[in-house]
Amino acid sequence: MRQRRRRLLGRVLLGVAILAIPIGGAAAYAQFESDHVAAIGAAAIGAAATTTTTPAPTLAPLTGLPALSSSMATRPAVIVKIDNDAAAWPQSGIDQADVVYEEVVEGGITRYLAVFQSQDADVVGPVRSVRETDADIVRPIGGLFAYSGGIAPFVSLIDSAGVTDVGAVADGSAYYRSSLRAAPDNLYTSTAVLRERTPPDAGPPPPLFDYVGAHQAFSEPGEESVSKVTVAMSATAVVTWSYDPSTTQWLRSTNGAPQRVAQGGSLTPGPPIVSTNVIVEMVPYQNTGYIDPAGNPVPDANIVGSGPAVVLSGGKLVHATWLKPSPSSITTYQASDGSHIGLLRGQTWVMLAPAGAAITSG
Repeated sequence: MRQRRRRLLGRVLLGVAILAIPIGGAAAYAQFESDHVAAIGAAAIGAAATTTTTPAPTLAPLTGLPALSSSMATRPAVIVKIDNDAAAWPQSGIDQADVVYEEVVEGGITRYLAVFQSQDADVVGPVRSVRETDADIVRPIGGLFAYSGGIAPFVSLIDSAGVTDVGAVADGSAYYRSSLRAAPDNLYTSTAVLRERTPPDAGPPPPLFDYVGAHQAFSEPGEESVSKVTVAMSATAVVTWSYDPSTTQWLRSTNGAPQRVAQGGSLTPGPPIVSTNVIVEMVPYQNTGYIDPAGNPVPDANIVGSGPAVVLSGGKLVHATWLKPSPSSITTYQASDGSHIGLLRGQTWVMLAPAGAAITSG
């Protein structure tokens, strides 16, 4: 019953748009609902003899927040591969993504797959190359996939993953090199430009998460109140998320340095990187057999199957289980009682941490 109630409250449905509110987590949706209810009340008082039916809002499938328009809610996702080497800081456009996946690559650094659906980013990058893990991440999402290139077997996996290849090799005209950075961290694109390559039959991504109601708090069995959580993605990439109760957001730092997004195409640091929800999936990594130019083995994360996870939302930490039965399946997250975990509405960050990675909280 608890699981069914959450699904009815939180599962994203598409309707008719009536209001535009940007990503902002539970607070933004709560304000939307408050205004919506007030508007209904005013209409009822002003027209007592008339039955007024107010259409439900159109919700963005990947955030659970009101979409800017019905057409935006039904458009496909644009997924962009972005570097997270220190030389790539500050990155552009990440704050406009609905979902960000983070994976470990060679040398222990991490890279992002930023999923844009409810918003666009005029400048996105630095754009980097594809990895074997990426195909299983993007397969259930669909849409368009942007990347700088990659070795042939990894590109073949992407081409068979049911996404439209809008990489720099397939369509170099969608990209440009910035004079402010040195290669390879100077390749940029725009989600609006990439969307010009959208096939006519492309549809929206399915909802990837369950959400609580607009006025509900994040609440799961065994939850712990935490203010800071640190995840050792590798020996060279230790990520800390610090909770800000005034915004219900988690602020990110790596190796002790706060991370910020760039202001447009400049290298000037702008707002901090934040996320409404953070999910840490513990997944096994294995060597692909390939070596990068520096002599580092290229790893691959196995994200099909099941394993432990940690979910952060609303200043709480919950131990969970992730399940992905097949490459095309959506990953689900279950609480200790077997129910689907309901997140706060907003951006979600999914960290594919190596199995056994140290996670500390305080």
